[in-house]
Amino acid sequence: MVHIRQPAVAGTFYPADKEQLKLTLKHYLNEALEGQKVPRAIIVPHAGYIYSGAIAATAYARLKQASQSIKRVVLIGPSHRVGFTGLALSSASDFATPLGNITIDIDAVKQLAELPFIDYIDQAHEFEHSLEVHLPFLQTVLQQFSLIPVLAGDASAEQVCQLLEMFWGQQDCLIVISSDLSHFHDYQTAKELDKKTSEIFEKLQYEKLNGHSACGCVPVSGLLALARKNKLQLKTIDLRNSGDTAGSNNRNRVVGYGSYVIE
Repeated sequence: MVHIRQPAVAGTFYPADKEQLKLTLKHYLNEALEGQKVPRAIIVPHAGYIYSGAIAATAYARLKQASQSIKRVVLIGPSHRVGFTGLALSSASDFATPLGNITIDIDAVKQLAELPFIDYIDQAHEFEHSLEVHLPFLQTVLQQFSLIPVLAGDASAEQVCQLLEMFWGQQDCLIVISSDLSHFHDYQTAKELDKKTSEIFEKLQYEKLNGHSACGCVPVSGLLALARKNKLQLKTIDLRNSGDTAGSNNRNRVVGYGSYVIE
């Protein structure tokens, strides 16, 4: 039986209307610089587009020149609604958005399911936004690709790193890590905290991360562990918060967002 994971946050986190969504994405991507090199991995925020869409676009715009060469995307984000140990896969054959369906790389998912700390947990995927908000961006900047969606629960950096190593070095594969930064501080405090967190990212010091510094600290830590192991460099390309975007009238409780690339 075919199982298609339907959009859970279309109409709230991003436009549900196809044409409006296209225009929104076009606006964000046109405002962002493309960069000279195509990243092999990116860390991008997952809030509603009005808050973090412009920041996410700074990373996604750098994929435009690889729109035909990237054929697979490993997308890992934190689980906000369902708690579990390890990492969670979906049994869906496709993930749907207002822009159409994205085919799941079933063979890769089955391969991941053989790892002892990874299991199928459809309940975790059903209403989760941390992966879904990235799908329309990917559909816009890439031409034809399959998806490997993974949610992170209580897992170690080493476990996430082990998963990523199965795909690292494959020229047609992009790694996308979904994470916001600090939550609900005043504007100035958030800026200071997020700057420190970005420095931790760039120094690949994943042991210093926790859920207060980045809600996606588990998948981020796995990528940083991979980067340290392979002597890679991670760069910050954008760092703002909701006080800079939609929350300029209320800077007492903001959420931090950053975009980062490994080229």
